[in-house]
Amino acid sequence: MLKKHLYINGKWQETPSYVTLNSPYTNDPIAEVAVAEPADVEAAIAAAVNARPVMRAMPAHQRASVLEKLCRLMEERRSEAAEMIALEAAKPIKAALAEVDRTIQTYKFAAEEAKRIHGETIPLDAAPGGEGRFGYTAKEPVGVVGAITPFNFPMNLVAHKVGPAIAAGNTVVLKPAEQTPLSAYFICELLEEAGLPAGVLNVVTGDGKLIGEQIVSDPRVNYISFTGSPRVGLQIRERAGLKRVTLELGSNSAVIIDKDADIGSIVARSIAGAFSYQGQVCISLQRIYVMEERYEEFVEKFLSSMQSLRVGNPLHEDTDVSALISQRDVERALSWIEEAKEQGAVVAAGGTAEGSILLPTVLLHVNPSAQVSCKEVFAPIVLINKVQSIDEAIAHVNDSLYGLQAGIYTSNVNTAMNAAEQLHVGGVMINDIPTFRVDHMPYGGVKQSGVGREGVKYAVEEMLETKLIIFNRN
Repeated sequence: MLKKHLYINGKWQETPSYVTLNSPYTNDPIAEVAVAEPADVEAAIAAAVNARPVMRAMPAHQRASVLEKLCRLMEERRSEAAEMIALEAAKPIKAALAEVDRTIQTYKFAAEEAKRIHGETIPLDAAPGGEGRFGYTAKEPVGVVGAITPFNFPMNLVAHKVGPAIAAGNTVVLKPAEQTPLSAYFICELLEEAGLPAGVLNVVTGDGKLIGEQIVSDPRVNYISFTGSPRVGLQIRERAGLKRVTLELGSNSAVIIDKDADIGSIVARSIAGAFSYQGQVCISLQRIYVMEERYEEFVEKFLSSMQSLRVGNPLHEDTDVSALISQRDVERALSWIEEAKEQGAVVAAGGTAEGSILLPTVLLHVNPSAQVSCKEVFAPIVLINKVQSIDEAIAHVNDSLYGLQAGIYTSNVNTAMNAAEQLHVGGVMINDIPTFRVDHMPYGGVKQSGVGREGVKYAVEEMLETKLIIFNRN
C-alpha cells in the first residue's frame, strides 16, 4: 500500500501519524497519508516565503517551460493519473480520463499566460498637472498563495490554483481535500521532475479545519484561493482580514426549457449535466424548469433516456455513476429525498441506494423550500418542475442563496437576451446546461456562490499586484 509523506521545501517529509485512505467504492484501504502538525504547516509556509525571491527572479519563459514540461509528463502518465482519481474519488474512469485531459489543458493555458503578463503606460498629461511626466504600471507576484481544494476535481482544481500561481511567479502552500490527496502529491512529483525549484510548491495533508485556519490566518500568506462550501468560505473571509481571497463555493444550478426548444437534443445533455460524477460537480444540473406545454414530453423522454446509465465500479469503462464520496453523503441525500416526498414531491426514478451508490434520482413537483431544491445536493438527484412562463422560471432560478451558473434553451433571441439580463448568476449558458465549463473562461458566481473568478487568465490577474511608476521629466 502507498505511503505518502508531506511535500515541503522540495523534500518528502515523514510525520508521527498517518491516516488510512479508503476507496469510496469498495471501502478498501488504498494508501497511508501523512497527517500534518502545526509545525509542519509552519515549515511549509516558511519554505514558500523563502522561495519567493527565486520565483520573483525567474523569467517568464522559464516559468512557462516548467509548466509545459509538466504537461508533457502528464500526457505520458495519463492512464496512471486517471486511475488514481478513480480510486481515491470513485470517479468513473472515463470521467477521470476527461479530468486528466482538462488538467493538461489548464496547465497549458497557465504556461501561455506566464508570457502575457504586462502592465500599461498611463497618459498622465490627460489631467492638468500631469504634463512632463511619464507613467507606467508593472505587475508583480502577490507572494505566497494559500490554496485549499475540494475532492470532486482533485487534479484539475489543484491545477486552477497551482498553474496560475506559478505562471504569475508566486509560491504555494496547498491543502488538498482529505479524501483526495494522491492527485496533489502526484503533481508534486511531476513538477519536481519538470524543474520547479524547491519550496515553490508545498503540500500538507491532514485535518482540513486546523490546517486551513493556520494557512488563512498566517500573515505571510498573501492570497487565499479556496473551493468548497459556503460555510467554510465565510469563515475564511472572516479570518483572512485584508488579504485577497477568491472563493468558489456552492450552487444549485438550474436550466430553463422554453416551449419552442428541441426536447430530443436537450435530454441527453441534461442527463449528463445532472448525473456526471454522481452530481458531485459545483455546476451540476440540479433544477430543471420546463414550460407546461412541453413538460410531460420532457419528463417522459428524460426518464426513458436515463435507463441507459450504467451504475457500478468506477474502474469499469462503461460505468456512468458510482459511489458518493462518503456514506454520510449517501445518508444525507436519502434524508433530503424523504423530506421532499413528505412535502409532495414524486420520485419518478431512483430514490434509493445500493451500498455507497445512490441511484440516479428524478423528483417531480418539488416544493421550492425542500432541501433538494434550495441547497446544494451534490448527489445524482435532479428535480423537474413545471412552469407557466419564462418569467416564472427565472424567478425560481433567482430564488436561491446561490448564483454560479444557469442555462436556458430557447430559439427566441429576445427571450435569451432577457434571461441573460435577468438571471442573477455568474454565467448564463444560452442553449446549453449550466454544467458547461472550459478552463480558460471566467468562472465564478454571485451571492453565496463566492467571490472572484477562476479561469487561468483571470486567476493570474488575481494573483498579481499592480505597481505604479512615474518619471517626472520637468
